[in-house]
Amino acid sequence: MRLFPFTVRAFAGASLAAFLTACGGTSMNATPELSALGRSKPATSQKIKHIVIVVQENRSFNDLFYGYPGAKTAKWGYDSSGKRVKLFPIGLETSWDIDHSSSSFFAACNGTGSIPGTDCRMNGFDKEYVGCGYRSNPCPTKYPQYAYVPHQETKPYFAIAQQYVLADEMYASNFDGSSFISHQYIIAGQAESAVNYPFGQWGCPGGSGDEVETVGPQRQVPYGYEIVCWDPTTLGDELDNADIPWAYYASSYGSRSPGIWSAYQAIKHIYYGKDWNKDIISPPSQFLKDVQDGNMRTVSWVTPTWADSDHAGSGSKTGPSWIASIVNTIGQSQYWNDTAIFIFWDDYGGWYDREPPDYADYDGLGFRIPMLIVSPYAKQNYVSHVHYEHGSILKFVEDQFGLQRLAASDKRAKSPAQDAFDFSGPPRKFKKIPSTRGVDYFLHQPPDHHIPDEQ
Repeated sequence: MRLFPFTVRAFAGASLAAFLTACGGTSMNATPELSALGRSKPATSQKIKHIVIVVQENRSFNDLFYGYPGAKTAKWGYDSSGKRVKLFPIGLETSWDIDHSSSSFFAACNGTGSIPGTDCRMNGFDKEYVGCGYRSNPCPTKYPQYAYVPHQETKPYFAIAQQYVLADEMYASNFDGSSFISHQYIIAGQAESAVNYPFGQWGCPGGSGDEVETVGPQRQVPYGYEIVCWDPTTLGDELDNADIPWAYYASSYGSRSPGIWSAYQAIKHIYYGKDWNKDIISPPSQFLKDVQDGNMRTVSWVTPTWADSDHAGSGSKTGPSWIASIVNTIGQSQYWNDTAIFIFWDDYGGWYDREPPDYADYDGLGFRIPMLIVSPYAKQNYVSHVHYEHGSILKFVEDQFGLQRLAASDKRAKSPAQDAFDFSGPPRKFKKIPSTRGVDYFLHQPPDHHIPDEQ
């Protein structure tokens, strides 16, 4: 694990050893550490031969699945003064965003523990910065952080949940609301002790101005800084070693800001290796074509364009239809009978949620986020109350293909295999998910040249 290529503090040897233990990451050269985390159990089911991990952006569970039957949601919250705040409907298509950095996490948590962000009271969301409230861009309500997406816009998500599994106890493995950190966790189970998001490029080649802050063992931010071009062991590496095909679909925005939401750009040996041109694919809609053409990899990550992301500030509400198009394309393909799809939102985006996260370690857990699990073997219309995190998805993949654990998050996490699936019967016939835009729209969607915000 490469910590702090240039730190702003000096450590005593004992302090550094304690911090390395707390951070629990693994690097390409850390075989003893990786072995210590142990090998995974045998395959979860021989019926699953393809796994698709779909990453959407910046929504808390309560914001996106407000009022879903059987799920833990709230109709109101409390502000930092203890006043009850009724949740207000705010559509996906906002022109403004909410700050969801580590400082906003600490503020929203409003915790009572001795370590920041612990024993959360979940009543400080009103302290988060909101990018509206100006004369030309008024906020729709006094506290826009306390909101939910109108059900008219989330119909495809509710339809998927009614056909398959909705997990209402899914939490981010990292405490801050950074998409950069979250995307590292879904490929590597850790983020090299980084927090928030890079000041410049989101990955290699890395250099002056491309640093990211690091977090300390007591959640001090910033604890140091490091260049965003590093060498942890990733799930892609383990898949390569097992000769299992994989691909990561993400937008590329050219020389101005390449690789935002493209997690593997931060991985030095991927960026400079054969995987970069073979397994990192743009645009995201190419995934739909690859499925239709019979070229779906065994494991795929699929990220959205800015317009299709559900990210506040995008001015768009096409995200639910984008997700429906992914599910429908797989469901109507040769791959349906042996596929598991995990759809999750990478961080809470600043939106209110009532459920406090557990304290796991120096940078986790974060706030609750939505997760949908789709498969012909997924339980039908089932709300799972099992405690999941990023590492749960990694563990499912690892168990399926007999791979090693990557870091502390996938070692401690619970796999969805037991609670969310029923492998006792034949594959369930696919039922198309209705949406306002079909697959053809996304296959022919104009290029999205808007660079997403850096959170």
